[in-house]
Amino acid sequence: MAKKGYWVGHINVTSPERYKDYIAANAAPLKKYGARFLVRSGACEVHGDALQGRRHVVIEFESYAIAKACYDSPEYQAAAKIRDEASTSEFVMIEGHED
Repeated sequence: MAKKGYWVGHINVTSPERYKDYIAANAAPLKKYGARFLVRSGACEVHGDALQGRRHVVIEFESYAIAKACYDSPEYQAAAKIRDEASTSEFVMIEGHED
């Protein structure tokens, strides 16, 4: 069985209305690739200054290859252009650990 793949994002929303368009645009590609939100903002405690005031997102995929395919897909890249108009962010794609 392949190790899971994860997207981890820390987002500073600069245009809340436009960011809603990004959320709508990313829904189809995330569903197509079987994404599952593990964290989507909510309560958090930040230690250090760099991530203060950010949205935090962790998305799980069945494998690292699927996570990468989703990110690289034309559908998600179209959504990412909207994301970039509405926010600044740090993003990493990570391969999970085998139990």
